Amino acid sequence: MNQNIKILHIDGNHPLLWEQLQQAGFTNHEDFKSSKEEVESKIHEYQGIVIRSRFKIDKTFLDKATHLQFIARVGAGLESIDCDYATAKGIHLIAAPEGNRNAVGEHALGTLLSLMNKLNKADKEIRAGHWNRESNRGHELDGKIVGIIGYGNMGKSFAKKLRGFDVDVLCYDILDDVGDENESVRQVSLAELQNKADVLSLHIPWTPQTDKMVNAEFIHAFAKPFWLINTSRGKNVVTSDLVSALQSGKILGAGLDVLEYEKLSFETLFEEEKPEAFEYLLQADNVLLTPHIAGWTVESKEKLAQTIVDKILKLYKNE
Repeated sequence: MNQNIKILHIDGNHPLLWEQLQQAGFTNHEDFKSSKEEVESKIHEYQGIVIRSRFKIDKTFLDKATHLQFIARVGAGLESIDCDYATAKGIHLIAAPEGNRNAVGEHALGTLLSLMNKLNKADKEIRAGHWNRESNRGHELDGKIVGIIGYGNMGKSFAKKLRGFDVDVLCYDILDDVGDENESVRQVSLAELQNKADVLSLHIPWTPQTDKMVNAEFIHAFAKPFWLINTSRGKNVVTSDLVSALQSGKILGAGLDVLEYEKLSFETLFEEEKPEAFEYLLQADNVLLTPHIAGWTVESKEKLAQTIVDKILKLYKNE
C-alpha cells in the first residue's frame, strides 16, 4: 500500500526506523551530507522527510516540497520547522516527545542531586589532591518544594522521578488542568510557584512566549534562593542574568543541559569567542554543564525511532 510513498532521511537514526518503514512498503532514501539547497532541489520527489535538527525547514524549503505529506522529527520539539506554514499546506507534523521523556526525567533528577550534594565539585577537588569535607556539605532534597514549568511529557516524567522523595511538587503551564492530584502535583499560578519553590526545573519548548523567559525580573520574583535545572532549550534563559543571580546567591546552583549559545542544529556550540557569561559558567563550582544529552540515551534512541515509525504507519493506516 505504501510503495509509492518515498521518504528522504536527512539525519542518521536507529536502524529500526529505516527497516520497519521498508518492511511496511515505503521507499527510503538517505542524504546525510548535501546542503539545504541541494536537498531543496530534489525534495519535490518525496512524500515524506525524516529529520533531527540538521537545518531549518522554512518557507523556502516547504515551497519546493510540492508533494510532501509529512515531516517527522526524531525528537521532542518542532521549533526547527515553520509549523504554521507546513500545516497550511496540509503537511502532517510528527514528533516523538514520548520517546525520550523518561531519559529527560532521569537526567534532570541526576543533575539536581549532583548539584545539591556538590558531587561534581567534590570529585574535581579530590582529583586535584584536596580532601575538603565541610565545604562540600550538601543539601537534602526531602522537605523542599520543587517547581516545574511546562507540565507535558517531560515535566510529568520529572515529577514521576520525584515520587520517592518527601517533596511538594508544583507545576505551572499555559494550559489549564494539567496538574495531577493523584501524583501529588498541584497546578498553580506562576506567582505562587515563584513564591514557594526551592527548585525550578524547566520543561518548555522554545517559542516567542518562552524566549528569554528566565531573565533578571523573572529570577528576582522568586521569594527564596533556588536551584535551577534547564533541560528544555537554551534560549529560554538569559545567561548573563543567570550569572548575576549565581553571583548574588539568588540562584544556588544551575544544571544546564542546554545553552543560549547553541546552534539551531544542537550539534555544535559556537566557533567565535566565548561570551563572558559563558566563561563564568565554565569556572563556577555550582554549575553543572552537559551537551544537550538529557534525552540522548541508548534506550531513547530506540524509543524515539519506534515512536516515529508508529506515527507514520498510523498516518497511512486507513489509506
